[in-house]
Amino acid sequence: MPPQPADHDAAPIDLPTRLAIYRQMQDMRQFGKRAYDLFMKQLVKGTTHLSMGMEAIAAGFGTALRPDDYTFATYRGHAHTLARGVSMTSVLAELLGRANGLMGGKGGSMHLTSVDHGMMGSYAIIGAHLTIANGAAFSAQYRGTDQVAVCFFGDGTTNIGAFHEAINFAAVYKLPVVFVCENNLYMEYTSTASITAVERPAADRASAYALESTCIDGNDADEVHLTAIRALNRARAGEGPSLIEAVTYRHGGHSRADPGKYRPQEEVEAWKAYDPLRIYRERLLRLGVDAAKLDAIEKETSAAVELATEEAIAGALPAPETALTELWADGGSSWRN
Repeated sequence: MPPQPADHDAAPIDLPTRLAIYRQMQDMRQFGKRAYDLFMKQLVKGTTHLSMGMEAIAAGFGTALRPDDYTFATYRGHAHTLARGVSMTSVLAELLGRANGLMGGKGGSMHLTSVDHGMMGSYAIIGAHLTIANGAAFSAQYRGTDQVAVCFFGDGTTNIGAFHEAINFAAVYKLPVVFVCENNLYMEYTSTASITAVERPAADRASAYALESTCIDGNDADEVHLTAIRALNRARAGEGPSLIEAVTYRHGGHSRADPGKYRPQEEVEAWKAYDPLRIYRERLLRLGVDAAKLDAIEKETSAAVELATEEAIAGALPAPETALTELWADGGSSWRN
């Protein structure tokens, strides 16, 4: 069941940052709903893995990252992509397989990438990106910058060998990388607790790599944001990696092909009531923010989603001749042309 919300009203977060967090969460939630609607209309090609209910993690970190930091995400990466400033139109068009999509309509929902925004990819192979995030962090360390790589992954990844290899390597070499386990309690269709030896799949394993055990409320955006700042500052100071477990819950199934019937209904209802957007709106109201201001943010997001939908649907289908471009064929550089 969900935790009791902590009292973060007096947290050292200024109001503009809090409003930016709320706006990001609204963007992510309304975008997710629209992606779902378009999938049900058979306009989204392939499947989608939505993160409705998990927005506080992406927004809490997104507002703490610098533009030159790196983000690595799973195939459930829409929110993290939006958090780095990628336009709704380009992401939605990519889901629709249109030429004006983020990757020309060739990557789809599970491979969102925008190097210009520091979004270094959404990875469909479980655990594959943790070692790649280490590579980006090693590059920053070698070049003497204070950039940080932040790697988001699900609870199921903690039972993959690459998780342990990546955490160990990062700890040994004190890499500027932050590993964030988005623990939504289910490994696809299986309860994580039923096949994992420890209660907290990431936090309870941190000590094996000489890291602090950190488990936070992933539905409280302020708690996420404060934790993000501490971990990022630690990495920038040369103090090495952090492993953070953020406990959250996805409102829907694993993917659009999954009705999620394996989850107890009372559990689903309890977590939906502990909604990160509701929690944050109520906090902002307690802090004196006018409800009309928050309503305006929601309406502005709604208008942005409508515009993105129109622009995405109006996009042309990729030209057939683009199918053989941007491919790695022989290890040479000719693919760039």
